[in-house]
Amino acid sequence: MDIERSILDVFSSAAAKYAERPGFTCLGHTLTIGDIDRLSANFASYLQNHTNLKPGDRIAVQLPNVLQYPVVVFGALRAGLIVVNTNPLYTQRELKHQLNDSGAKALVVLANIADTASSVVAETSVEQVIVSEIADLHSPVKRLLINSVAKYIKKMVPEFSFANQVDFRSAMTLGASRPHQDVQRTPDDIAVLQYTGGTTGVAKGAMLTNRNLVANMEQVREALGDSMKEGEEFYISPLPLYHIYAFTIHCMCLLTTGSHSLLIPNPRDIPGFVKTLKGKRFTGFVGLNTLFNGLMRNPDFANLDFSKLHTTCSGGMALTRATAEKWEQMTGCVVTEGYGMTETSPVVSFNPAEAVQLGTVGLPVPGTEVKVIDENGNDLPNNTPGELCVRGPQVMKGYWERPEATGETIDPDGWLKTGDMAVIQDDGYIKIVDRKKDMIIVSGFNVYPNEIEDIVSAHPKVTEAAAVGIPDERSGEAVKLFVVKADASLSAEEVIAYCRENMTAYKVPKNIEFREDLPKTNVGKILRRELRDEEMKKMGEAVSA
Repeated sequence: MDIERSILDVFSSAAAKYAERPGFTCLGHTLTIGDIDRLSANFASYLQNHTNLKPGDRIAVQLPNVLQYPVVVFGALRAGLIVVNTNPLYTQRELKHQLNDSGAKALVVLANIADTASSVVAETSVEQVIVSEIADLHSPVKRLLINSVAKYIKKMVPEFSFANQVDFRSAMTLGASRPHQDVQRTPDDIAVLQYTGGTTGVAKGAMLTNRNLVANMEQVREALGDSMKEGEEFYISPLPLYHIYAFTIHCMCLLTTGSHSLLIPNPRDIPGFVKTLKGKRFTGFVGLNTLFNGLMRNPDFANLDFSKLHTTCSGGMALTRATAEKWEQMTGCVVTEGYGMTETSPVVSFNPAEAVQLGTVGLPVPGTEVKVIDENGNDLPNNTPGELCVRGPQVMKGYWERPEATGETIDPDGWLKTGDMAVIQDDGYIKIVDRKKDMIIVSGFNVYPNEIEDIVSAHPKVTEAAAVGIPDERSGEAVKLFVVKADASLSAEEVIAYCRENMTAYKVPKNIEFREDLPKTNVGKILRRELRDEEMKKMGEAVSA
């Protein structure tokens, strides 16, 4: 494993070797890896010759899955900048915090969402805003058609204005007029500031270095083994590239092996997503539990061509047994679940395709050490639940300008505390029990929401479920279950009876609430905290009344 290379070293090697191979396709247009090399050089030239940005400065990239994303990111890295991946769904408060916390001096934003940025950018350190329209890298006719439909017919582009604005195509034209100079960075230089979701307080920027990202790319490639054939893979990319899971898979592993990714700008439009897949003979699929469920409920999904599909990767949230079994039945492809987090670039473990153990997140990827500890920091033996700790070359440098938070998370020996409760089996496979903060304590017994959700999701009348703990006078906490029905006839009594058949009494939910849908993050991860906060608010209002 060669982890002493920079991302640019890896990218340049791939561009030379696979220039003619397709790299990314979106909305019917394809950029080859050679195209991405040329266009990212033009963007780097613009940054170097037409802005005041210097190597080490931060540039925020607020783009969904469009062709501009890899061009902008690799262009920024070639200019020696640090990429700040920025969620397009951020509110004004969240965006303002991230721009100020990172000290970003430039922002690249899609016109469709630029109104949020335009309302806060004057209160941040941003000096330059580059605005792109959705089809800016398509052919002239198609670009005019798609951008006009988005703006004038579908009314997808709200009003906005920036004092320091340039449009993306103008920037690219300026960049093409002068040569750029690749800025060489060391393995320990920060490449990406990847902000945590902020579900436990203020969002923090994980400093991911060139070494972290190149190491994790190599680790994932080794974990996938012979299933990833250079220059031959065609993967579906519904998860956002600004999320570290998709970034590492599609922009690192796949691009640098001459592989092809099909970008899905709006995976929530399931009918449109399935229509895009029609006629495609893809070899890999990267997703997560809620997305798999949504696709399989679409009647046209089963008619797609799965004849070449050999790899389905799941991460980002727990994979339920019912979902995994149904996916394999419908597609003929086993789901290989892995585990990771922003702070580990992100992959820590992965199920080998030839030896998948459902209910586990597989084996540590090469070069990774894991252990579990108790509340006092003592190492625990196999098969004993404790907090999972990770050490390896993919572990972040630390949190941006937060030395105290870094010290609380990474110990002097390099062990990162994940905040996840896990069991390490005798065979080395890891089973994530749950988030430490999500654990429910009922009459002194530990209850893990993942287990309850996995069992309930197997009920044929259930689409998805989420379990949270609520205060209870008798037991300290009780389990409340939120359920989305797959069959309107499902009753609370039926759910509770099913739980009693399949789990110990203290784990059985005391309360059932049916919902049309559950709150989720931008990648589809269920937000238990939001549900828990709602319950606490309702209980507080009841007491005050």
